[in-house]
Amino acid sequence: METIGLNDTGAAVEDVQQRLVAAGVLPESSVDGVYGPNTAAAVRTFRMQAGLPAGDDVTQKVWTALVDASYRMGDRTLYLHMPYFHGRDVLELQQALGALGFSTGDEDGIFGAYTEDALRKFQLNLGLPSDGIAGAYTYAAIRNLHHSWEGKKPIQVPVNLGFARAADVLERHAICLFGTDDFTRSVASRMSNLSLATNPASKILSADSLLVRPDDTMTLVHIVLPGEQTDETVPRVSFEPNATLSLRLASALEKAHATAPSRIAVELPGSVWEDAGEGRSAQHFAITLLDALCAALS
Repeated sequence: METIGLNDTGAAVEDVQQRLVAAGVLPESSVDGVYGPNTAAAVRTFRMQAGLPAGDDVTQKVWTALVDASYRMGDRTLYLHMPYFHGRDVLELQQALGALGFSTGDEDGIFGAYTEDALRKFQLNLGLPSDGIAGAYTYAAIRNLHHSWEGKKPIQVPVNLGFARAADVLERHAICLFGTDDFTRSVASRMSNLSLATNPASKILSADSLLVRPDDTMTLVHIVLPGEQTDETVPRVSFEPNATLSLRLASALEKAHATAPSRIAVELPGSVWEDAGEGRSAQHFAITLLDALCAALS
């Protein structure tokens, strides 16, 4: 974007002013689409608060910080994603979860693995689908508990990644995830994104994200739907029941590692989880399967 500064006018200036209002450094009455002294002073204040270099113009970096600061909890759906979601809404979510006793680690406004884990524990505690996705139902539950967290400091508890997914597991094992239809490819891609979001050095990747052809050092994990045929020599693991999925994966992987290429298949129960839509269902299967796979590998 082009730098916006003194004496500029138009819709872009008005957008900047609205975001300065949201950040609490400019009064609503100053929103007029004209970049005058009041707007320049507000930008200087915002830069100082955001830890940016001094100045009174809006560069790309200042604009990005303004966008982050203008989000409020509930404005968008949040989940573990690469690149990470970041912004004021993430910080507000972290503060609420922390005050409710679900530690996210550093309250840094970045939706990383610890924030996802805290969110999943919160969802489980309230009987919500524990998918690590901050959507409408999760936000409603948090708002209903506002008297328990607003204005309160986080409860200090040791941060421990409660699920099996961990940086060292992701880095140690080379796995190629793939599907043969749109839904199973989506699950594989989401698993890859989750593993990379947890650890950018992850070697658990989808076939679509590989830059080179998988070799004999990689274990192939074929994600399939009911009725989809696989080679009889390939160990095939049923996704359900979830409670024993990691144990069954461990047995299948042990058997598969005796052959080259090492390969297993995982059969999902279908393309719909409960009453969720396709995207949310794919995300649920991706989270559950990745955690079980990491538990099996560890």
